[in-house]
Amino acid sequence: MKKEWKRLLAAGVLMLFTCVVLLTAHANNREFIRYAEFNVPYAALDRALADDITCKGKVSWIDVLACLAAKYGGEWKRYKAADMDALHEQLHSGETIESITQGMQYFSYFRQVYGAVLGGFVGWHLQELKDDRWEIRYGLTAYSPLAEGYWYNDFDDFGASRSYGFKRRHLGHDMMGSVGTPVIAVESGTVEALGWNQYGGWRIGIRSRDGKRYYYYAHLRKDHPFAEGLTVGQRVMAGDVIGYLGQTGYSHRENVNGIETPHLHYGLELVFDESQKESDNEIWVDLYAITRLLERHRATVHADGKEYVREYEMLLFTPRRGT
Repeated sequence: MKKEWKRLLAAGVLMLFTCVVLLTAHANNREFIRYAEFNVPYAALDRALADDITCKGKVSWIDVLACLAAKYGGEWKRYKAADMDALHEQLHSGETIESITQGMQYFSYFRQVYGAVLGGFVGWHLQELKDDRWEIRYGLTAYSPLAEGYWYNDFDDFGASRSYGFKRRHLGHDMMGSVGTPVIAVESGTVEALGWNQYGGWRIGIRSRDGKRYYYYAHLRKDHPFAEGLTVGQRVMAGDVIGYLGQTGYSHRENVNGIETPHLHYGLELVFDESQKESDNEIWVDLYAITRLLERHRATVHADGKEYVREYEMLLFTPRRGT
């Protein structure tokens, strides 16, 4: 009886171990995108967005861009405006993206990648206007990371070499500006990181509502880096003031201006699986073309004591059919 009990116990332990191994193996072999790049030129983004806004989303700019990417095999150097015009004509004449892309081997991949990058940028929203009026609009809901009325300059520096701490590639976009320039939440989401990092100085990390995008804002202002009351776990809205441009970082000690030129480091990480966060397999996106696109949608702000706050609110919503 005692031997039988031991035998059953051993069998149970073996079964439990087997289940753990199988579950671990399954988890380690999850199917998700592990590599992606975003190299869509500004001209293509601008043209696709304009058509999407004109038809109020009936022809998705993400579908259009993904279709062309599949056509080009991801080689956007082959892009011709005539190709996009022909695709728009097909879609507006009643053809579906499914019928057009049937047989395109990589459309699904590009649709997932571009959907992850651009998924929160356009939609229906209520926009506050002057005199407490509100207007229903369809268009950009993502904002430039720097407030309206403040100068900046930039160039495509994604992948440039960096040497502080260790040699590495620059995985963000730098926007040179004046210390104290209000930094804006590009998209609505939840604050996941807030505080000091020796590389980024005072920094903020915000996850999009769908969880696919992690926005990273770094080198914020010495002594006054964050908007008053900002905390980890807080929900912020696209267009909110979240902090102030500075030159902190490149120091083990907190609150040190170790960066020579004041600027905002603006980064975007794609998250297809939580295992990719804080790992050696992070996917960061070149934001130069996107920053140019968002230049047309900058948040108006005004002073409120020592802080700056947005002038006009924006509320996202999904219209009822027929609206």
